[in-house]
Amino acid sequence: MEVAPWRLALVMVMQYIEGLTDRQAADAVRRCMDWQYALSLDLYDPGFDFTLLHDSLNLLQSRGGSLHLPLLQNGACPFPSTRSSVS
Repeated sequence: MEVAPWRLALVMVMQYIEGLTDRQAADAVRRCMDWQYALSLDLYDPGFDFTLLHDSLNLLQSRGGSLHLPLLQNGACPFPSTRSSVS
């Protein structure tokens, strides 16, 4: 199954924000309506195998790329994490 590069990149960003493993992130694509909406997927989309995240990251790094996201470092992320408590 082919996954659009922008979707894969967005999954990696959401995975990082949520602190999920590859398997958990791939599962979230299948079962979480908010993830499906963000990825413009149908509610019945089968998602993808979790190994695709690992393989894509390895390919990116082998080609000299990185997932350097300055907004996500040192807690400066402008997006709320579902792990934080809201008062």
